Amino acid sequence: MSQTPPVDRNAILAAAARIAPHVRRTPLLRIAAGDLGLPHDVVLKLELLQASGSFKPRGAFNRMLSAPLPAAGVMAASGGNHGAAVAYAARSLGVPAEIFVPELTGAAKRARIESYGARLVVGGATYDEARQASEARAAETGALMVH
Repeated sequence: MSQTPPVDRNAILAAAARIAPHVRRTPLLRIAAGDLGLPHDVVLKLELLQASGSFKPRGAFNRMLSAPLPAAGVMAASGGNHGAAVAYAARSLGVPAEIFVPELTGAAKRARIESYGARLVVGGATYDEARQASEARAAETGALMVH
């Protein structure tokens, strides 16, 4: 059973207001149904234009702005995009970030995480090992986990 509280409209509006100064408002692109041979138009949200290249800074900022940020900063485990988003948000908010990645994380993703100023740690062979290592380090340092 999930321990995540239900999300209602007010929570969504509060999160949107909280993160608005920190994220880009990305455009929508409407594709006519006939262009794709579909019965309905398709609307794409171009989150690739978001800082760090995905929608993930939205969640990273929301987490960081919803809790007191400890001097130890923030901690995350990631295979790439989430780590880059957390590193970007941490840099924007002026707090240190430590991102744990599995060994299989590619060089480009590692470089992108480091380009935002985060300390990159290879935390094991698998994502689960990296996550466990990040949680142990957060408990040791008092850093805020950003899942």
